Amino acid sequence: MGPTLPRRGLLAAALAALAAPAMAESASLGGEGGAARLVLPGAAGQAWRLTADSRPARLILSLPRHDWEGPRGLPGAGPVRAANWDPRARRLMIDLSGPVAMPDISKEGGALVLSIRPGPAAAFARMAGPNRPIAQGQAAPRPVVVLDPGHGGKDPGTIGATGTYEKRIVLAAAQEMKRRLEAGGRCRVLLTRSRDVFVPLAGRVEFARRNRAVLFVSIHADSAPGARGASVYTLSETASDALSAALARRENAADAAGGLNLPPVPADVQRILLSLVRQETRQGSTRLASMAVSALRPRVPLLPNTHRQAAFAVLKSPDVPSMLVEIGFLSDRRDEAQLNRPEHRAVVATALAGAVEDYLERPGLGVASVG
Repeated sequence: MGPTLPRRGLLAAALAALAAPAMAESASLGGEGGAARLVLPGAAGQAWRLTADSRPARLILSLPRHDWEGPRGLPGAGPVRAANWDPRARRLMIDLSGPVAMPDISKEGGALVLSIRPGPAAAFARMAGPNRPIAQGQAAPRPVVVLDPGHGGKDPGTIGATGTYEKRIVLAAAQEMKRRLEAGGRCRVLLTRSRDVFVPLAGRVEFARRNRAVLFVSIHADSAPGARGASVYTLSETASDALSAALARRENAADAAGGLNLPPVPADVQRILLSLVRQETRQGSTRLASMAVSALRPRVPLLPNTHRQAAFAVLKSPDVPSMLVEIGFLSDRRDEAQLNRPEHRAVVATALAGAVEDYLERPGLGVASVG
């Protein structure tokens, strides 16, 4: 599957899930009357380019960023003899039994669909030409990931034993993570703060929702006597342990407001939608946290029981999967020394960026754009 498509929120996904027909999971080519129907899941939100060639008669569909799913060769149907995927050139060669009309091209969910019918030879000859596109589509906007460096401005966060300010360390880590993600090109990255300013907790959550983020990652380096190592937190009204509860109390100077703007549907449907959205958000948060722990484990010291849960205010968005990462504890001199080293912060940022990219790329974890 290709990259996760940007979306208006998990509410839109819930609506789509209720209304949309199931789509094929891999590329398919079948007959439809006298036509051939080619379905390419995951290609609708990507750049594509269609050209024609008359010697031999064929259509060439270029998909430069598509991750092909299914067999490389598809048997023919209608006027199509066969279709073969070229993984090096990243294009689909559609061999024809004769001239065809301009294909009808549509999008169904995340799939790009071509309907190919026989057509006049003269019209096909006019379409054919080297490197002359007869149709093309642009890539959908990249999904937005919001990184949230904790504290800032009048709120320094934890001050380490040697005077390290948490607000400075986490901003540096977030900026490094932003650079890593942007270099990968799979998403747009926004920071809740890019300098030393105070941002209320509710404002951080609202910033992510206003920018239609697909993920929210809050970065901290708190104080917890006796604790050392990175750890990851997701939302639960009941904390998984005393340390998580204490950290949440420390961070929650304000709570996150913000309900969903539900569509004008009956109240019982609204309740179903809200339940679906919250359930999917928490499942997404858990998947992201699991990927983050797996990415961090071989590279940096970890707190035992690394994935924990607590009622952090910044994790309370109802429709944006979220996690809070303690990249270490400034109350521990060893963590403080490591976090002051740019090389160590780069290792942490690379691991977390890899987890985010895995989340965006893995089949079944994304949400298609709706409307």
